[in-house]
Amino acid sequence: QVQLAESGGGWVQPGGSLRLSCAASGFTLDHVGVGWFRQAPGKEREGISCITTSDGNAYYANSVKGRFTISRDNAKNTVYLQMNSLKPEDTAVYYCARKSGANYYTSREYDYWGQGTQVTVSS
Repeated sequence: QVQLAESGGGWVQPGGSLRLSCAASGFTLDHVGVGWFRQAPGKEREGISCITTSDGNAYYANSVKGRFTISRDNAKNTVYLQMNSLKPEDTAVYYCARKSGANYYTSREYDYWGQGTQVTVSS
């Protein structure tokens, strides 16, 4: 059974950092890509980062480029999202998902999703 579980969310002040984890089960990370999405209240779900399979190439939306870093640990079957220089506009529920299609940032290209973890950036 394919499952993804996010953790690591919480409250942080502007300029702070958080590291999110996405633990996968039922499949191995070296065979599929994994992406991170976020959804703020009243807004559409936004694809922000993706890491691909064998070469581990990383992709970032402009809104997070230079501040967020995606990585994976195949031994732990876990994908991470290191978030630095956080801003209030980064406040959202963050989701990880398993990539099944071609596009990196479109939610319909992903077939399995975690339940999400809340990130709140405020002073």
